[in-house]
Amino acid sequence: MTASTIHDLARPQVMPLPPYNAGLSSELVRSRYGATEISRLASNENPFGASPAVAEALTGLAQRLHNYPDAGGSALRRAIAMRCGAEPGQVVIGNGSEDILQMLCLALLSPGDRVLVQRPGFGLHEIFPRMMGAELDVLGLTPALEFDLDAWCEALARAPKIAFIANPSNPVGCMFDAAAFQRLLAATPAGTLLVIDEAYYEYARLAPGFPDALAALRDQRRPWIVLRTFSKGWGLAGLRVGYGIASDAALVQLLDRVRTPFNVNQPAQEAALAAWGDEAFMARATAQTVQFRQAMVARLNEVAWPGLRIAPSAANFLFIDLGRPNGPVNEALLAHGIIVKPWKEAGFENFIRVSVGLPEDNDRFLRALREIVSQQDADKPR
Repeated sequence: MTASTIHDLARPQVMPLPPYNAGLSSELVRSRYGATEISRLASNENPFGASPAVAEALTGLAQRLHNYPDAGGSALRRAIAMRCGAEPGQVVIGNGSEDILQMLCLALLSPGDRVLVQRPGFGLHEIFPRMMGAELDVLGLTPALEFDLDAWCEALARAPKIAFIANPSNPVGCMFDAAAFQRLLAATPAGTLLVIDEAYYEYARLAPGFPDALAALRDQRRPWIVLRTFSKGWGLAGLRVGYGIASDAALVQLLDRVRTPFNVNQPAQEAALAAWGDEAFMARATAQTVQFRQAMVARLNEVAWPGLRIAPSAANFLFIDLGRPNGPVNEALLAHGIIVKPWKEAGFENFIRVSVGLPEDNDRFLRALREIVSQQDADKPR
């Protein structure tokens, strides 16, 4: 059987889809580049890890793995609902928040439906709607690498079926403040589903002016869902747990019709509950990470070279315009054992996204980047 035979079986929307770019593993970088020391600064992971309560909760779990998990994640949904001021029926959990993004597209989108997204943005905001045959309205950034609020309001007024609003943005880090968020709500027709993707909420909540989306949406007579994750601030990226708080239990019931059974496994549910119970650990880790991010910005600005730009960030990463193609810089960083994410979308081939790690990893990145840029500049023909 040939590949063309397989391709003939595919829906027409599938073949043009790009694979999601998950980045390089530490093992691959060790084997390909011979690096012995690795700094993982590509995937926006929490360098402090998870609360010690997680390890305690998972002790002895191996003796219970022959049992299926709670299909509805009842205990976790109750805990989330209680803290977030919602009813358990308004809460959906997923195998990462991207699982819930896929559920939304499977449940709601038909060929030709309009979906509003930001570019550059989280790749699955585009991939999942295109998978369903939806048409995308794509908005760009301002020259200052901020959201274009006027363009967003104009596009929302055209009544897309779904609007994916990542606040703060991934990969850029910019955010809509509370006043801008109210303008977005005022511009949105009642029939548009607002999907507020707050994957970096635990970091962004520390930024002055960041909106309380749940409070702003709670009294809105419109469909909405706020998505968050345990992967970032809570340090559980390896277990894949995301959650959404919806405007109405009817939306969650709709998602239940398309989600896979037992979509969040037992270790993930128990780890998330344990992490959720140690909010103080998360708060310390995220506050320190924000301090490290600010220190990285200050150090980059001290040694700025022509063309360098750093996008404003309310998250645990920086989106950096190197003022030169990112490919050679990325290869040189990998040779140093430093993994960042070079952006590949058209118009952003000079950008890298670098996660904020522990000080020693941030220092390695900054030293290596200065050395690489200086060497490139020295090698230019005079």
